[in-house]
Amino acid sequence: MAGSTSKVTGETVPRIAAARPPAEPSSPEQHDRRQRILRTAVRIGSEKPLERVQMHEVAKASEVAIGTLYRYFPSKIHLFAAVMAAQVDRFRDEIPPPAPATHPEDVVGDLLVAASKELLRRPVLATSMLQSANTANVATVSDALKIDRTFSAIVLESLGIEVPSVQDVTLVRLLMQCWYGVLQSSLNGRMSMADVENDIRMACRLLLASRSNAPKPE
Repeated sequence: MAGSTSKVTGETVPRIAAARPPAEPSSPEQHDRRQRILRTAVRIGSEKPLERVQMHEVAKASEVAIGTLYRYFPSKIHLFAAVMAAQVDRFRDEIPPPAPATHPEDVVGDLLVAASKELLRRPVLATSMLQSANTANVATVSDALKIDRTFSAIVLESLGIEVPSVQDVTLVRLLMQCWYGVLQSSLNGRMSMADVENDIRMACRLLLASRSNAPKPE
């Protein structure tokens, strides 16, 4: 496969990788290989910031050829957006049932606080994931869109909304943008964890109070 050599990293990058969407695994072996790459990215990404992660290092530690890595993840943005998408999927699968009589806005607040604590537990990796998810173009990085859709589904399900209105979709989108900003502020050292929790809960109460299934004032 023809390729070019990066002047920054010295890596041989297959040109075809940037010209087509990432490959999807079609067999158990390919699925296992992709999962192994993601686990390696989590480990290396927990120790090194995005700009210091080298794709050839990920390939070597994953025991795959560099061409295989680029076939699944044409760039580090693809790779760490996929890492975040996988973590969001796992978070959704592990959501505990809400406490009885908890207001829906507070249920969402509890979920986002729990997700924040999990992400911020590994700040270097969290920075890489957020940077990748926020800068990715959904037209070429499908996992960025998957992250948005999964979190929207989590919020809407927690609110008990089966058929969201246009306003519901907008409110959830605004909440996600607010949440990303709060996480970034925490990672930049501008907010304590207590401030993170307070801001997330207030954003949920303010934004979600006007959802379509909110109780109407008497």
